[in-house]
Amino acid sequence: MAEPIQLQSRTITGHRPGPHLLVIGGVHGDEFEPMLTCRRLLREIDAAKLSGRLTVIPCVNEPAFARCQRTGEDNLDLARVCPGDVNGSLTQRIAAALAEHIRAADALIDLHTAGHRYRMLQLAGYSLHPDATVLERQRSMARAFGLPVVWGTNARFNGTSLSVARDALKPAIYVENGGGATFDPAGVELNVFGCRQVLRSLGMLDEPVESRPVRYFVEDDRDHSGHLQRQHPSPAAGFFVATVALGEVVTPGQVIGHVTDHLGDACHEVVAADAGVVNFLRIFPSVQAGDALLALLPITSPGEVKYKRQKDEV
Repeated sequence: MAEPIQLQSRTITGHRPGPHLLVIGGVHGDEFEPMLTCRRLLREIDAAKLSGRLTVIPCVNEPAFARCQRTGEDNLDLARVCPGDVNGSLTQRIAAALAEHIRAADALIDLHTAGHRYRMLQLAGYSLHPDATVLERQRSMARAFGLPVVWGTNARFNGTSLSVARDALKPAIYVENGGGATFDPAGVELNVFGCRQVLRSLGMLDEPVESRPVRYFVEDDRDHSGHLQRQHPSPAAGFFVATVALGEVVTPGQVIGHVTDHLGDACHEVVAADAGVVNFLRIFPSVQAGDALLALLPITSPGEVKYKRQKDEV
């Protein structure tokens, strides 16, 4: 039997009863703002003012962080192998330990960035849970976080922390804030503010929730929604240069970038499959065939959009 994984966590127990919130960072080893956000929460949340319990795991995937990569040595994506396997590879065992923490909590915030190859719009996301009570709590948590995009995607996507929470009927959100192999202190500030907002919305801090405008509210229950790595794949290996910017509105068929060979002779145009706002953009030029280059929010102006699952989708 493989050696069990013990994740480095810390719990702040409030002086009054209340829910148990789990906040995690470092699911990927190249996402840095979430790790410092978690450490800030541990320093700044006062147990005397807290109702319930706050458990924080600043760096879930320590092996990936240690090797300065997105994944550990087995090259498995921790956000694709949950709930893991206690007898599996290192990443699978980490996933199994994380799943136990999720099941033991009442709610989850999973903090992310776009990693070192991409940038994303700042968003709070959640799954379109089939349980109406869980779904409404997730919407409330995502709106409370205070980022400009709130994004609900299909709940049929497995392998993530949110799918573990889904199966345990625990409300959960994830946050995308930062990326590009940099560290942005402003992103940490936004995350700390957002986590405090969720604590307030759950009644764990006796403070009013501050209202911040949501620019785009999108709920998309189609099967491909939320799976960023499958959208606008590179047609070839080579050098990618985008011709659009993050947050730009594009139209179907618009050229969004080019992939060239090293001499610049072979050039592949990449075009937008649909209309929408550029939500996810590759900034790392070296690409392999099939690598995701860009993803779109299915909305072209501020407001609200809801798509239901198409009947002919598998």
